[in-house]
Amino acid sequence: MKSIDLTDQKVLAVRDVQSARNEGATELLVAGGCVITPSARDFLHQCTITLRTVGDQNNSSPSAKTSNAAQPVDGHRRDRAEAGLFYSAEAQAVKKEICAVGRKLWARMYVDGNGGNISYRIGPNQVICTPTLVSKADLTPDDLCMVDLEGNQIAGTRPRTSEILLHLEIYKAVPEAKAAVHCHPPHATAYAITGHVPPSRLIPEYEVFVGKVAVSPYETPGTAAFAQTVLPFVKQHNTVLLANHGIVCWADTVTHAEWYAEVLDTYCWTLMLASQIGVPFSYISPEKASDLLSLKKRLGLPDVRFEAGHLKECQLSDMPDNPGSISVPANGCVLAQRAPIQGDVDALVKSVTDAVMAVLKEE
Repeated sequence: MKSIDLTDQKVLAVRDVQSARNEGATELLVAGGCVITPSARDFLHQCTITLRTVGDQNNSSPSAKTSNAAQPVDGHRRDRAEAGLFYSAEAQAVKKEICAVGRKLWARMYVDGNGGNISYRIGPNQVICTPTLVSKADLTPDDLCMVDLEGNQIAGTRPRTSEILLHLEIYKAVPEAKAAVHCHPPHATAYAITGHVPPSRLIPEYEVFVGKVAVSPYETPGTAAFAQTVLPFVKQHNTVLLANHGIVCWADTVTHAEWYAEVLDTYCWTLMLASQIGVPFSYISPEKASDLLSLKKRLGLPDVRFEAGHLKECQLSDMPDNPGSISVPANGCVLAQRAPIQGDVDALVKSVTDAVMAVLKEE
């Protein structure tokens, strides 16, 4: 065992631990009042270096350096247990999954720069999440951190994402939520910046895995007010459009939450392409749509249309049986305008023809 005496230091930082590790240290001696930074504490556990506090910072006598030898790293068993969870085999598997999902989000252009964030609730009060200011394409397991449900960082060498409060509000409101993904997929975000939701009853996969989405009001990202904007929606929706921002999805695993982001953005993209064809959408019949909702319910996925009151107000899909072009009224229910009947078309053609002929006669 090699001990290094650092009792003259008032603060122990991660660089001090790294330097001691490079010297082959297995034990560090610090004064009783020494402040251990969170990143240094985590690195100590990662390197399995023992920390011994030896006396009071104001007492430098030799006898004082023999007391308190059995104290934990930071004097709190809770912190040590949480650090153990952060480096457990379960946590390592979660970290690898988060990094893999981060690369998928970046490859699909759902995030840019250091945008987006990912989290997983690994314990009753512990959430592993991505750090701030790191591209999701470059994430490694060592970059990740752990916070409690109030947003306090309790493990990890990098600062946690500033938008973790959004994830935490979801976990506190929805007990079955285990993972959350926030990103900025362009086609879904296009709907979010207009304050509109895409119509439903068009593609089976979307109906089953995502279905009707909601739009939360805009607030400054990273604030508590921003985090709370999703609370009216997350119990009945697993995916929410964040006004002027992006989307957030929750699920039982990080991978499944990312799937929902893919399903939503591909759906929005498809609708945009279909609208360019210039003909009305062909909707799934209400009877067949009911079959999809029944399947969704068996899978345990939430949907606001399961609520009887909403079904009565907006019907199964907010769409009439023979819809034409789509409009979105202020109340958020997506409706369809009636397709023009043949008599209306004939009258329009006649009025245009008469106008053209009148101009030609004047010439």
